[in-house]
Amino acid sequence: MDDRLEQQLAFSLEIDKEKNIFRQTHLSGGGRAENDAEHAWHMAIMAYLLKEYANEPVDIERVMLMCLIHDIVEIDAGDTYAYDDEGLKTAQAREEAAKERLFGLLPEDQQAELTALFDEFEANETPESRFAHTMDNLQPLLLNDSNDGGDWVRHGVDATHVLGRQRKSADGSEFLYKEVNERIVKKHIALGHIKDE
Repeated sequence: MDDRLEQQLAFSLEIDKEKNIFRQTHLSGGGRAENDAEHAWHMAIMAYLLKEYANEPVDIERVMLMCLIHDIVEIDAGDTYAYDDEGLKTAQAREEAAKERLFGLLPEDQQAELTALFDEFEANETPESRFAHTMDNLQPLLLNDSNDGGDWVRHGVDATHVLGRQRKSADGSEFLYKEVNERIVKKHIALGHIKDE
């Protein structure tokens, strides 16, 4: 087999492990915990459907690819819950090491391309990365809303954390932040699912 194809297939098989990385967020309607691959797929579809609400015109293919690869590193680094202050302190170092190993399985040109895309997502400085981050915040918010705030209740999450994370969604889409994020968060604060500040 051609070396290039062998590397591409090895990477393709390795990323199947993303299906085994379970998140703190549960599937809609109170189902089991979702895995990273499901989260990434859901984000990518949402990005395509909601692209008209981005603050700036975006290359939607680039956004969708960012959504699909942004959590691949968790195969090695593990999932860090968005509101786990201690875990977040070491997440970047764990993810950097994972990025090197996982994308290092690819041919050099594709390794460079996906590494640059991952780094762009992490830097959150381009219209595409900001919109991808909006999807990363909005997707679990929708699931939590469909579960009557169950994941927030289970973890005792407070409004300061949730609002702080969701305010960053405005960088990618002011409209979605105001119309969806803010409304859902305020509703769950009023219901007591998210501890008030």
